[in-house]
Amino acid sequence: MEDLVRDGYVLTADPKRVDFTRVHRWLSEESYWAAGRSYDLVARSIDGSLPYSVFTTDGAEQVAFARAVTDGATFAWICDVFVDETHRGRGLGQWMIDTIVADLSDRGILRFLLATRDAHDVYRRSGFEDLAGAHRFMEIDRRPTRNAILGKP
Repeated sequence: MEDLVRDGYVLTADPKRVDFTRVHRWLSEESYWAAGRSYDLVARSIDGSLPYSVFTTDGAEQVAFARAVTDGATFAWICDVFVDETHRGRGLGQWMIDTIVADLSDRGILRFLLATRDAHDVYRRSGFEDLAGAHRFMEIDRRPTRNAILGKP
C-alpha cells in the first residue's frame, strides 16, 4: 500500500515507521484491552502483524495505530486500534479502518473480524455488523484484562 495523505496526516503501512515506544504507551497505559502489556509483548505483536500508522504530515509525530493479524489469504483480525486523544474527532480511526479493509480486500481477504467495547458505530460505518453465528465461536481467554474488555467489574 502506498502512503495516503489527508488533512495534514499521512497513513502508512510501513512497519519501519511504527513508533514502538509510543504505541506501547498507548496500549499499556491508555487502553482498556491491553493495560499493563509489556513492551516486549507489544513489539512482538506488531512484528507478527501488518501495522498501519497515522503521522502528522511532517512525520514528526505518530498519532494513530492499528494492526491486522492475517493469514494473508482468507481472514484478518483488526486490533489495537488507537488514536491519540489530542487527535480524536478528526475521522482518523475511520480512515484507518476503511484503509485496512480496502488494502486487505485488494489482497483477496474476504472475512474481517474485530472486537470493541464502545466503538460499534465507528466500525458499522466501515461495514462491520454484529457477529452472525456467534454461538459457533469458542475461546480460551487468559488475558488479565478480560473483565475490562467485557465491561465487567
